[in-house]
Amino acid sequence: MMALKRFPAVFFTFVSAFCLLALPAPSSQTDGIVPWRTLKGLSRGKRQVCVDGAYEHNGKSCCLCAAGMKLEKPCSVQPDDRQCKQCEPQTYNSDPNSKSSCEPCTSCDQPNANLEVAEPCTPARDTRCRCKKNHYCGTEPCKLCQPCKECGAEGIQVACTAINNTFCNDKIDERNQTGVIISVIVGIVILGAIIGGFFFWKEKRSRPKTNSGAGPQDQQDVEEPLRGTSCKNIQPYLPDIADVLGWKDMKNVAMRTKIPAATIESCALNHPNDSREQTLELLKIWAEKYGSNASNYLVQNLQRAGKRAIAQDVSNILNSDR
Repeated sequence: MMALKRFPAVFFTFVSAFCLLALPAPSSQTDGIVPWRTLKGLSRGKRQVCVDGAYEHNGKSCCLCAAGMKLEKPCSVQPDDRQCKQCEPQTYNSDPNSKSSCEPCTSCDQPNANLEVAEPCTPARDTRCRCKKNHYCGTEPCKLCQPCKECGAEGIQVACTAINNTFCNDKIDERNQTGVIISVIVGIVILGAIIGGFFFWKEKRSRPKTNSGAGPQDQQDVEEPLRGTSCKNIQPYLPDIADVLGWKDMKNVAMRTKIPAATIESCALNHPNDSREQTLELLKIWAEKYGSNASNYLVQNLQRAGKRAIAQDVSNILNSDR
């Protein structure tokens, strides 16, 4: 009896479980409706047809032309059935576009712009210019380059580059600079004085010594012939004058009046050990050279050589009666 009572309960439990399993599982989608994830995937696939992006044309979405291209014909049916053409030489389009023309390439040869080509123009990129050597430009893109600054004595702190001007060191203190200039000038003046003094000393040393004991009147007489001396013919007086002069003084007069050294030496060799004949021969040559002025000229040269006493004796001989 107990077994019969338990049977209905077990049976009903089994039937209930079977019914639950037999029920159809709830559908994950509704008939005629595309899931959101599927739509998203389809939309993404549609957008990926235009690699470089799209633009609107007559209510249609058309793909853009790639960089370096221009639009020849817009799309008609599909977004990507538009027709593109590469930019002509010296033109470019740097971005995807729907332009019917390309931009002209920039020229680096503008007058006085101081530019040169860094990278040439391509269909997809404009020309890149840069500054010439010793020029700089602080803007980008650069249209005009300026000459780099030149530093003076202070020197360069930072050298000039294509984008930065030269930076110079701090200028030298003007007071110090003035002191340097003054020192240089003083040094030059002192050096000039030393050189001038040397040449003056050398010139003075080369001059014949004058009679240091002569007074003012004597100094005046040195510049002028002795009184009473006239332009007389010196020839008759040559032997007497030779006796007064002597070889040493005659040789000195000849050298001062630019008688050739060879002539003087010849007179000495012609009469060895006879100074009177040497003097007389050289005096004759000297008298022939200066002619009628020889008498006065001889006295004047003796005076300038400081031989005042001899000059007076010669003047007395010339003024004596013959």
